[in-house]
Amino acid sequence: MQKTKLLVALLGALSAMPVFAADAPASPHTVTSNVGITSNYVFRGIAQTSGNPAIQGGMDYAHASGFYAGLWGSNVSWIADSGAVATGSVTMELDTYLGFKNSFATDFGYDVGYVRYNYLGDYTATPGFALADTAEVYAAISYKFLTAKYSYSVLDQFLTVKDTRGTNYIELNANYTIPDTTYTLSAHVGKQTYTGATADALDAAGTPATYSDYKVGVAKDISGYVLGLSYTNTDAKEGGFYTYTGKGGNWGRGMTAVSLTHSF
Repeated sequence: MQKTKLLVALLGALSAMPVFAADAPASPHTVTSNVGITSNYVFRGIAQTSGNPAIQGGMDYAHASGFYAGLWGSNVSWIADSGAVATGSVTMELDTYLGFKNSFATDFGYDVGYVRYNYLGDYTATPGFALADTAEVYAAISYKFLTAKYSYSVLDQFLTVKDTRGTNYIELNANYTIPDTTYTLSAHVGKQTYTGATADALDAAGTPATYSDYKVGVAKDISGYVLGLSYTNTDAKEGGFYTYTGKGGNWGRGMTAVSLTHSF
């Protein structure tokens, strides 16, 4: 009888103890956002705001499988400043993209995807120019802090240049975080190659669109805010395709940019 009473008391005590639920499994879905400002929006070595500041931001979705998708936007002025707008206006770039990336072996990774550069506005192109909207497929492979990437244009227009299907960009990037610091050093070299009838005509006229670009930079993470400083230059011909007098000068010249971004 005494043993029975002890057993009943023990069961009662156990039933009164709080029940702790098991930790919920981590979600395979991740959504992040970012916002930033830069003193000069530079894309592949070419000024997109004619040397003026830009406000930028985006949102990204990632799945544990490696699939991702997102959008990113910035103000721009290069389309109108280049004379490519006949009527109306276009001052906004909105990029949409999706892809798949993952790792393999030791310290290796890959990334394949599609990106469309959308330029929002109600405008018509000046004769001789195309609308600026551009789409590319890309593939990249990385090893530790080095990444090589190749992008290929799938539309018959590329950033207002007509008849340019197959225009491509190849690049090598390095991003190295100094151990035990919040500093990241970066270096980049790339080559933008235009193909097609319009590109051939520009070559013949002595104003080639094809060029190479170079970039070095440093960034510091300050409590989740990343302060960056970069210098960019190209071998785009002075007085050629990327020079617009009174609109920021040569958009491919050596330029410095300061930026501040925050992800959340």
